[in-house]
Amino acid sequence: MIIDLRSDTVTKPSENMLDAMMSAQVGDDVFREDPTINALEERLAQMFGKQKALFFPSGSMANQVAIKLHTNSGEQVICDKYAHIYNYEVGGVAFHSGSSCKLIDGNRGMFTAKQVEEAINPSEYYYSQTSLVEVENTTNKGGGACWDFQEFLNIKQVCKTKNLGLHLDGARLWNAMVAKHESAIQYGKIFDTISVCLSKGLGCPVGSVLIGDEDIMKKSLSLRKLFGGNMRQAGYLAAAGLYALDNNIERLAEDHKRAKEIGEVLSKLSIIKRVEPIETNILIFELNDGIDESTFINQLLDKNIRIIGMGSNKLRMVTHLDYTDAMHEKLLTILNKLRL
Repeated sequence: MIIDLRSDTVTKPSENMLDAMMSAQVGDDVFREDPTINALEERLAQMFGKQKALFFPSGSMANQVAIKLHTNSGEQVICDKYAHIYNYEVGGVAFHSGSSCKLIDGNRGMFTAKQVEEAINPSEYYYSQTSLVEVENTTNKGGGACWDFQEFLNIKQVCKTKNLGLHLDGARLWNAMVAKHESAIQYGKIFDTISVCLSKGLGCPVGSVLIGDEDIMKKSLSLRKLFGGNMRQAGYLAAAGLYALDNNIERLAEDHKRAKEIGEVLSKLSIIKRVEPIETNILIFELNDGIDESTFINQLLDKNIRIIGMGSNKLRMVTHLDYTDAMHEKLLTILNKLRL
């Protein structure tokens, strides 16, 4: 039994999801003739109360297209220092949009409206123009932390006053909505554009969707083509997304519960310095000084447990729908007996 907790992207489609994929009606999506793609996009647009949605092969591409829609070359994006768009998208903000990032020193990937106001560049001609505020919910490097929804409302007010776009990287937004009992419509009322991932907690093999109103999304299709993201009979992938929306959202609470139970065990181990607060399915913990990160990872690997190192003696585990009760019991037993 291999227990893979490196990410919630390691899941594989269930038999029922595969059945839905194999029975999908498909067409050529470049001609916008794939009925299952169209159904998925329409459903997500309606779910968030927006006019348009567009399917993408990856969340990074969806985010990068969103940034391109909001900015011009030489402008600036405000985001947290932990933001995925800054740390894990290969400098795409600069490469694709010719924009730079103004980094906020937030708390676990989250910041305040006051910090946004302070980060906006002055209007003098020799400053880069601030055009966009980007937030991430849940925060990846912040350990799956969920934003306080009131802070989104506060940030939205700043964006309206200063005429800034507001984009949400919702790679794990489903986790946040389940944990905080929030709705998609609530998010749709605040954000100009929203990217949601189907291949993380929801268990699909491929796919993210960018959602927004008609005006901001006008160039999204041509930009997807420019970025190389157009696909043909992609309805097989969209069918997985439709199945996941019907079956795999509410069960995310199970992942959150298991993550907290792992955290409780880790917090009692003498080799662990600190376990960061756990709200959803990501747990980040730090080893005590003198405990070698590679040794810890390899000792778990010898027992067929895969986790990921983040550097500086910090490690990460992510629970997901392929992490079963049997795996959970085995992991807790092994952790309780762990000695270095």
